Amino acid sequence: MNNSAQQLSLFEQRLPKKPYHTDEFANGLAIARAQSAIKSRYIQANGPTHKYWLVFDVDKPNASLDWYDSGAPAPNIVATNRDNGHAHLIYGLEVSIRTAPDGRSAPLRYAAAVESALREKLDADIGYAGLICKNPLNPHWQVSTWEPCLYDLDWLADYVDLSAYSGRKRLPDYGLGRNCNLFDYLSTWAYKAIRQGWPEYERWLEACLTRAEGYNKKTFKEPLPQSEIKATAKSVARWTHKNFSAAG
Repeated sequence: MNNSAQQLSLFEQRLPKKPYHTDEFANGLAIARAQSAIKSRYIQANGPTHKYWLVFDVDKPNASLDWYDSGAPAPNIVATNRDNGHAHLIYGLEVSIRTAPDGRSAPLRYAAAVESALREKLDADIGYAGLICKNPLNPHWQVSTWEPCLYDLDWLADYVDLSAYSGRKRLPDYGLGRNCNLFDYLSTWAYKAIRQGWPEYERWLEACLTRAEGYNKKTFKEPLPQSEIKATAKSVARWTHKNFSAAG
């Protein structure tokens, strides 16, 4: 099996079991089993709890090769619009990033910093939500493959400057940065709010979810999916309810 076939086969293997997909955004998104969804022009590359691919939307006529001139790492897969040259650059990760809030926060923040810095180097669209991408398995797009090996975050970090994201500085509200920032916003609020009445868990979970939905709507230009909001709210509600009490 040649490099191109291997890359595309891996992309198919890593798809969520029931990804979002569509042929036209005007028709909205549908959910189907991966075997059916791969026939669509656009598809959800990553599931709600793990990220296997970093996807960047580059809206330039020469997007399929612009990464080389920018000094960026070679993408594994590029799916290009034949009409205007705009493309989605897809970087495969050797080890997936756990995006659910019950994962370790330090690796997630590191991944978010690498993703944000790489987006800047590629001059990719900050408004790209990242939920679905041009499906490289669909013949509608011009597809090319470059780097045959999957990346780890340290390898990608060698190409970018992470100094702007050192310490506890707020990450950009883009991609994985939204997950980190939503958790920070919600947990900061929860540490104080729970002391105002020590509510029962179900009421507290509802309050955390309502607050998380508010942050998501008002803070992020491209909001997170509802599944990720619920996961963050549940994580914060469970931890604070267990570890904070009127007695101590």
